[in-house]
Amino acid sequence: MDPTLAARALAAATEITTTALSGDDPAAVLGSVVRHAAELARADLGLLMVRAEDGKVVVEAVAGGAGENVLGLELPAESAAGRVAQGAESVVTADVTTDPRTAPYVPRELARFGPFAAAPFGSGGRRLGVLTVYREHGSEPFSEETVEVLTAFATQAGVVLALAEGANARHRVTLYQERERIARELHDVIVQRLYAAGMQLDRVRRRMHKRFARADEARLGEAIDQLDETIEEIRGTVRALRSPEPEQEQLPATDLAESARAEVRIAGELLGFPPTLELSGELADIPAERADHIRAALREALSNVVRHSGASETRVTLYRDADEVRLRVRDNGSGVPQDVAKRGLRHLAERAEASGGKFYLNSSPSLGTLVAFDLPL
Repeated sequence: MDPTLAARALAAATEITTTALSGDDPAAVLGSVVRHAAELARADLGLLMVRAEDGKVVVEAVAGGAGENVLGLELPAESAAGRVAQGAESVVTADVTTDPRTAPYVPRELARFGPFAAAPFGSGGRRLGVLTVYREHGSEPFSEETVEVLTAFATQAGVVLALAEGANARHRVTLYQERERIARELHDVIVQRLYAAGMQLDRVRRRMHKRFARADEARLGEAIDQLDETIEEIRGTVRALRSPEPEQEQLPATDLAESARAEVRIAGELLGFPPTLELSGELADIPAERADHIRAALREALSNVVRHSGASETRVTLYRDADEVRLRVRDNGSGVPQDVAKRGLRHLAERAEASGGKFYLNSSPSLGTLVAFDLPL
């Protein structure tokens, strides 16, 4: 083998390995692979084709003459490129337009080329597609030595890319798990503490408003509003943290019964009496996203009871069957005042609509308030 050709192939493979394992954009790596392949084979055109599920091959990266004209081009599974991608040996011919193995499948965009070679991209179970090179009509055919080097390079580059994708996937999973841990800490600890602090401040404000100067009462009210806004911002952060790739990774199920007991316990401390809590059905395996919506609805409903109702009785019912989770929060208070901002309740209605659920509110000075929040599973 020509030592110069071997040295260039080794240098190209090393560069591809470094680029792929550094976490660069996969599209950029594919472009580098096909560029090096075309240079090694001294080809006028290089194509890197990825195998689809139906056996077709699709041009994903191009180097040389035809450029963007063939990017995205599909070749059938029966073509030489398709067969190589599925496991056949490398193919080489002096004229792609006349050889019976290749001629029936040459698209119009590639009809001006003659010498052709196709090598598997990857190896065995890690075969990703096929690397093809072309020379203009009338050019010297690819030598056996060139095809041998091209095949070795394409095999190694494909395996490296597959390994790099696996390493990147593992890194994404680790990152995702860490984001989920932070989200859980924010949601289950920080938000709960802020919520309790806000309820305590509001309780103090309502009990002592006669002793406060008007300016002091206004400042305390502003502090409570800021706590509410902070809680909502943290909830938004939690939602963002819980929505990255990998999509196939599922969030762990949540014990909604335990969450409900914690929310009711906080509300009881602020109300001065324990709300009644009724749980029905299996609540220990609710999908985390669904549980977050239910928990937010329960928290908002109890917050309104504490702040506005003046109730002496509150009942929380949480029911789960095979199809949905249903939450009911009832109190015998004076209803939600007309002049009270209902931003939190609007958010619950938006949550329910976005999740395919239902939210409704019945409130009157004589009958108290009922908050209902239903979500399909």
